[in-house]
Formats: sequence, C-alpha cells, structure tokens
Amino acid sequence: MKPKTEDEIGIHNRRLNMSIDRLVRGQTYRDLATVWLTPTRGQLAPKAVSSWLGLIRPMNQPFLGPIFIQGDEVGTAYQKGFEMVVDNPEIVKSFKYILTVEEDNLPPPDGLLKLYESIKDYDCVGGLYWTKGEAGQPMIYGDPSVMPRNFVPQVPRPDTLQRCNGLGMGFNLWKIDMFKRLPRPWFRTVQEHGKGFTQDLWFFNNAGMHGFKFACDTRVKVGHLDVASGLVW
Repeated sequence: MKPKTEDEIGIHNRRLNMSIDRLVRGQTYRDLATVWLTPTRGQLAPKAVSSWLGLIRPMNQPFLGPIFIQGDEVGTAYQKGFEMVVDNPEIVKSFKYILTVEEDNLPPPDGLLKLYESIKDYDCVGGLYWTKGEAGQPMIYGDPSVMPRNFVPQVPRPDTLQRCNGLGMGFNLWKIDMFKRLPRPWFRTVQEHGKGFTQDLWFFNNAGMHGFKFACDTRVKVGHLDVASGLVW
C-alpha cells in the first residue's frame, strides 16, 4: 500500500503537538456549558446584534440563551438573572458558566473562546472595553498588588491576562459555583451619602473580600457602542 504523503495526512496531523497544545489551552474538551444573560431596555441596536450573531461558540457544548432581562434597573436585572440560573436546580446542575453581554457591547468573534482559555485560574474574566467618550477609561479596576484595596482604573497591558480587583460587565465569563458560596444580594446599585457603587463594583468588592479572583483578557477587544451617534468606543 502506498504510504500517505505529508499533504494527505493534513495540516493538524503534521503539527500534532501544536494542535494538542491548542486544544488544551482552549479548554474545549472540558465541560463549557454556558448560560448567556443580557439586561436590556428593550431596544437592541442592529450593530450589536450583528456582532453577537458572529460570536463563535464551542462545538457540541450546551449553550442557553441569550436570555434577556427587560425593564429593570441594571443591578436588579442582574440579580434576577443570576438568581434565575443559580436557583433553578436543572440549570445549576447542568451548566458551569454564565456569560454576560450588555446590549451596547460588540465582542469579537473569537472573544468567548479566548475567555474559556483564560478563566482556568480565575472566577470571572472579561474582555477589554472602555467607558464611552474621548476621555474613556479602561474597565480594569484596581491592582490586587496595591494596598489598600482600590478600584482605580489600570493601564491595560496589551494581549495578556491582567489580574484586577474588578471589571465592567459588558462581556464577562463567570463561574457559577462562585455564586453558591457568596451571600446575597450579589448585585446592587448603591447611591448613599458618602458611598456609591454601581452593581458591578458592588459585586467585585464583596466577592474580592471572600477571596475570589478576577482578570481582564486584553486580547479580547470589545467595542462599546454609543447608540445615538453610532460611534464605537
């Protein structure tokens, strides 16, 4: 029988060690069952939806959503959405992750696959996106190596996994197990005399004090859409 030529065995077989390493790094052989949650005011921009439709999902893995939580203040919406997942015995038994995508965020096609790669040693990882406007700030809050604990925006380090004290919630992957161990409410918007937290930093402040770890994957560059002007920051 004629032996196979290099061409005939295929690129991935010729580079077998590299191919195996890629699979191991990507975690796609593990259970990646994911629920997608999106709070919304009920008006989704076509540019955002087009971005979501291009999002690559892992092959043959359970994926539920997007599930929309409409009409609530954002902290309340997130609390309802996460409770719906964690308090449902069938979902919490079968799913490992929650993906949050906000209605004005434009993730890259491979963004979710990269978050699966980077979450291994963390409880939540997010893509890199910025607040809107010319003076936009990166939503990578607080350097864990600096004390006292703070949420000052970090300067992004390109194409790396950057540990932080907190993130925005526009494109994040969360381990569901974390929420089984944290006291409720998990998300709350606070505007009180001398104290103010958006729902994201309320969560990260409390979860960080319980020892959970977070990072921004700066390879995952997420656009932040200003719906009125059409600009993507």
